[in-house]
Amino acid sequence: MIGMERRNGRPLRIGHRGAAALVPQNTLRSFRRAVEVGVDLVEFDIFELKGGELVVAHSNDLHEVSHGAHEGTVRDRSLAALKELCPELPTLEEALTFFVDEAPDIGAHLDLKVHGREQDVVTALRRFGLSERCLVSTFDFRSVRALAKLDSEIRVGITFPRSVLGITESGRGASIARVGLGALRRLMPVLASPALALAHGRALVLHHSAVGEAAVRRAHARGVPVVAWTVDDSRELAHVDGAGVDAVVTNDPTIFASTLET
Repeated sequence: MIGMERRNGRPLRIGHRGAAALVPQNTLRSFRRAVEVGVDLVEFDIFELKGGELVVAHSNDLHEVSHGAHEGTVRDRSLAALKELCPELPTLEEALTFFVDEAPDIGAHLDLKVHGREQDVVTALRRFGLSERCLVSTFDFRSVRALAKLDSEIRVGITFPRSVLGITESGRGASIARVGLGALRRLMPVLASPALALAHGRALVLHHSAVGEAAVRRAHARGVPVVAWTVDDSRELAHVDGAGVDAVVTNDPTIFASTLET
């Protein structure tokens, strides 16, 4: 199982969708850029097409997946048709091949946007010899339990995403959201242990707004690392680092150099 402990006094660097702030996200180019700037793991999303193919995509929004080139949806297209519109879109197998052929020392962080395909994901990771080099995360408790049961070598993380809780940090609800985010941070020490036990999680993946020292201590007491996402501001990075998180997901891995000692 991949080690997720802090190294040299700093949290691990996880490139979000590669290096999404620097290169178009969820592409092999983005993966390569993340490795170039010194990440420890590369994070990417797994999405299912109508034909059953698993691809590296965050959502059903074609505008997002095509990096602004097209409008429409993703799921109802065939892989061949989608590749015509999004030629840089990797399949799951193409993404895993990257870690074998081009990044043998880098960990893979798979964020599942699909439920019910856990066996296929595990089979693919085993085929490429990546079970012990990966973190697989999802907000779906059922998927976390299924993955943990299928392969004990895979580190599986339960995610507490802000979007599922309906919290926003901008717009009309921003002032209410700030109260909600503060409450969530105070509740996390209470929620962390039962959530990990219920999901059989081996990592706690928290939005940075929910990170606090008490929650990190509670997870560490269970032998579970804490991953903070998605941190692109130096003040937020300093906060989660001070709270003792083990890893940080960021769109711009270069912020580590300007914020934390390496």
